Amino acid sequence: MKLKKIAALLTASLMVLSMAACGSGNKPAETEAAATEAAAEGGEAAAEAGSVGLSLSTLNNPFFVTLSDGAEAKAKELGVDLIVVDAGDDSAKQTSDIEDLISKDIKVLIVNPVDSDAVAPAVEDAIEKGIKVIAVDRVVNGVEVDCSIASDNVAGAKMAAEYLVELAGEKAKTAELEGVNGASATIDRGEGFHSVADEKLDVVASQTANFNRAEGMTVMENMLQANPDIKCVFAHNDEMALGAIEAISGKDIIVAGFDATDDAIEAVKEGTMAATVAQQPDLMGATAVETAAKLMAGESVEKTLPVEVSLITKDNVQ
Repeated sequence: MKLKKIAALLTASLMVLSMAACGSGNKPAETEAAATEAAAEGGEAAAEAGSVGLSLSTLNNPFFVTLSDGAEAKAKELGVDLIVVDAGDDSAKQTSDIEDLISKDIKVLIVNPVDSDAVAPAVEDAIEKGIKVIAVDRVVNGVEVDCSIASDNVAGAKMAAEYLVELAGEKAKTAELEGVNGASATIDRGEGFHSVADEKLDVVASQTANFNRAEGMTVMENMLQANPDIKCVFAHNDEMALGAIEAISGKDIIVAGFDATDDAIEAVKEGTMAATVAQQPDLMGATAVETAAKLMAGESVEKTLPVEVSLITKDNVQ
């Protein structure tokens, strides 16, 4: 009888221990499952946020370096994964760059076109795959993007032309250094310049120097050989204006540029350049990334976000 009681007590003890063991084992299992689920949800949220691709026309230009810096600073502030690619002023490479960004499953493409027409098919490709698109500094011709962020290039060039008239007088012989053919900035700055120059200046030469300083110098040298009595130069950007100044080599010729890069500001201070149109490339880059973050969050944004311009001369350069 005693043996039966002992056996019963042992059985009961084993059952209690077994139940306790089962109970203690369930809690960490539940905790682990919850943690796994939370991690999965976090991963899905990160994947949903995704990356932003920034395709720049070139990083061989201080203006676009500043734009890129502004974009990267804002991306860091907002915790946005930003991928920056440089087309090197090559339309074919930019198409390839955008295709590569698409393959990386970006959620938003910020594009600064080399050529506003040539980039259109790649941008359309991105849109077809559900990618939001922001054009910055230059438009994408024939494609409806989610947002365009740019300076008023027409107004800026018009300001520069009016200042040349003020300094040199009406009908002064003038040369125009144009930007990359097909770029919207080239088109818009040309439009703004000619809206004044065709009536008040004598434009004796217009030729592209592809927004490049070395080409600006070469083209300007050729223009001066053909027209040694040129009195004014309007360059579609500061790099070409600075190249023109090298070619002019101390001659009494008034030069106006566009972008207000650091080198151009110094040239205005020194008196070798009469004026430059100030944009805010860092603000453009930051605004583009901020807009991309809003699009990824499902917010609506304005179709056009203009960035103001102003004319920098010796009177206000400080």
